[in-house]
Amino acid sequence: MNTVVAINTAVFILLTVLYFYQFIYVIVALVWDRKHEAIPDDKKYQQHRFAFIIAARNESSVIGNLVKSIKAQNYPAELVDVIVVADNCTDNTAEIARTNGAIVYERFNQELVGKGYALDYVFNKIKEDEGSYRAYDGYFIFDADNVLDRNYVLEMNKTFSEGYPILTSYRNSKNYGTNWITSGYSLWFCREAKYLNNPRMLLNTSCAVSGTGFLINSKIIEKYKGWKCNLLTEDIQFSVVNVLEGEKIGYCGKAMFYDEQPETFKQSWNQRLRWSKGFYQVMYHYGFKLIARGLKNRKLFSSCYDMFMTIAPATLLSIACVVLNIFILALAISDPVALSMILPITLHSVIFTAVSFYVLMFGMGVLTLITEWNKIIASSSSKIASAFTFPLFMITYIPISLVALVKKVEWKPIKHSVTMSMEEIESNKTNNN
Repeated sequence: MNTVVAINTAVFILLTVLYFYQFIYVIVALVWDRKHEAIPDDKKYQQHRFAFIIAARNESSVIGNLVKSIKAQNYPAELVDVIVVADNCTDNTAEIARTNGAIVYERFNQELVGKGYALDYVFNKIKEDEGSYRAYDGYFIFDADNVLDRNYVLEMNKTFSEGYPILTSYRNSKNYGTNWITSGYSLWFCREAKYLNNPRMLLNTSCAVSGTGFLINSKIIEKYKGWKCNLLTEDIQFSVVNVLEGEKIGYCGKAMFYDEQPETFKQSWNQRLRWSKGFYQVMYHYGFKLIARGLKNRKLFSSCYDMFMTIAPATLLSIACVVLNIFILALAISDPVALSMILPITLHSVIFTAVSFYVLMFGMGVLTLITEWNKIIASSSSKIASAFTFPLFMITYIPISLVALVKKVEWKPIKHSVTMSMEEIESNKTNNN
């Protein structure tokens, strides 16, 4: 009995200590004077030349709105090119992208499947056509379902001019209010922007890119001779690789774009199963390297530790603790005396873990809603309801994490169908706030 209590207590203390720094992040995000994070509006910056790289597979319903939102940027049009790689498309994605003013490369490869391979293909096409990866100062990486705020490039250029080799931005959502699944994703991404990348930027440590909506200096692309991150979560792999190389990833909270979230549980399951498997892959390949690099170089310790905890399978540790309690309970069933002693402890452990997780996620969701309320495009009732369903969305990661341990996972496309223009988003934002 004492052993069970000791194990439960040790796991709780361990996780609290390891992730306590994220509570510090929350405090920093709430109390830091905003003037420290703001770049003066009257400061003059070099206007860099950028290319938007969009890997698209059968995205005919949404690609047009993204290209239009890029073309409508409050930034010199002659300094921005849109380059689409139509990757194994069987629809008219390429035609629609060209009609809206994009440069289009069509790629057909059924063996090397995935966004990473498509990005590498188009980067090397640029080098072939332009003579150098550095034909542009920087490359934006976007998914076809995204739509940009009109000042996105303007704001990113300001922070890029401060010397950051990689920049991420504020990931908002087009379909927050559709259901508990879309709001779960959306609230997580808002929290990631406000309470992870924002305090990282304020504390002068490295941020992390997340899937889409980031900018890379062409020197980074030149160094790697294209895009070489091809694990199932190429974004977190890219973040970890560059942190190990000593590159600092910055964050621009004023640069906002809108993403589409999966609307069915099946789509969500497939996507998050890939994410979970990808995190295991990154942990396997880079976990020890992050520890070694952080211990060897004090300047990189905070960034390496943060990245290590980001990819660490903490969920599995909690699950293992609960399973251990249940296993001990099963062993005690044949002994009434032992059972009477073990059962209350086991029930307390399982209930405490479940309630603690729900309360933590609920608090995180409520806090994010309070501070990001005016940025979220949804009715007030949808926003309030999402605070209660957000913990349930996060709980579904438990079976996903377990299945990802044993199941072979391959990249699968997510169908996108929310065809909102920037004008519609702006109108909805005004009406809902």
